[in-house]
Amino acid sequence: MQIHGRAKLGPAGRLALCEAIERGMTFRAAAAALNVAPATAHRWWRRYAAATVDERRSLVWAHDRSSRPRRSPRLLELVEQERICEARRQTGWGPRLVAGITGHPHSTVWKVLRRHGLSRHPRAPRETANRYEWPCPGDLLHIDVKTYPRFDSPGHAVTGDRSRPGATKRKHLGSDYAHAVVDDHSRLAFSELYPDERADSVVEFVAHALAFYARYGIRVRRILTDNAWSYTHNRALAQLLAHHDIQHSTIRPYRARTNGKVERFHQTMAREWGYGVTYATSTHRTQALPHWIEHYNHHRPHSELGNRPPASRVHNLRGQDT
Repeated sequence: MQIHGRAKLGPAGRLALCEAIERGMTFRAAAAALNVAPATAHRWWRRYAAATVDERRSLVWAHDRSSRPRRSPRLLELVEQERICEARRQTGWGPRLVAGITGHPHSTVWKVLRRHGLSRHPRAPRETANRYEWPCPGDLLHIDVKTYPRFDSPGHAVTGDRSRPGATKRKHLGSDYAHAVVDDHSRLAFSELYPDERADSVVEFVAHALAFYARYGIRVRRILTDNAWSYTHNRALAQLLAHHDIQHSTIRPYRARTNGKVERFHQTMAREWGYGVTYATSTHRTQALPHWIEHYNHHRPHSELGNRPPASRVHNLRGQDT
């Protein structure tokens, strides 16, 4: 059912208007009661009066009619419309290039393509969700990095003040790189900020992450990363993983959904920690990260875990035994 975007009355309001007139109210009084013009009341009453019992019951009479004219004598001939559509299918060109080879104005070609549903290429069908979960904590860790710009004062997105001088806006203080890891089974997460995402920072973070999970009694068996150079060509990282007998896997190129758990964690982290609180400086934001990680792991309900925190899935954690 199509309803005009600026219509004051929907089907229910149009029915109420006609029922008020049917009960004896004048057109002017009914229109004033529903804040519409008397002409509007006349139009909908005529349609209501001419409707059958079934049409009144289904409210078909209250639907907006198409504004398309019954006749369009200046409409382009069907043969020419098909020629334009065929040129679009064969070449994939836009309206301007198709107009050049068909000899019709650009506006005409655009209208024809839009009328036949060819103005945009059809989207590729979405793949079905492939959900999986490893059976035990430590079976697989997802690792990824996200960048957060540094700042020495809150920006206009928080304060609403756009009157800062240009020198302040052009000031570049660098970025903080939030290295994050999420356990596939328990969703227990760990994150630290580094000045870069180079090999040395990656090795240091992974070592800290392994120590973090060891404090929970979790033995890590596999990690999953993207194909960044600092992961795939990092000799120190390979030595660290070999020392702990950890298998390193990478996602298929341009297939970030394989690492979806840590990608989703980054979204939550950005919304609740990175941009969900007004910080005086980026230093204050850095100081708040360990407290937020503690809240995420032990107190924040996780919808995928039945609204329980990730720590509830670490079976040997004190107070969490099942």
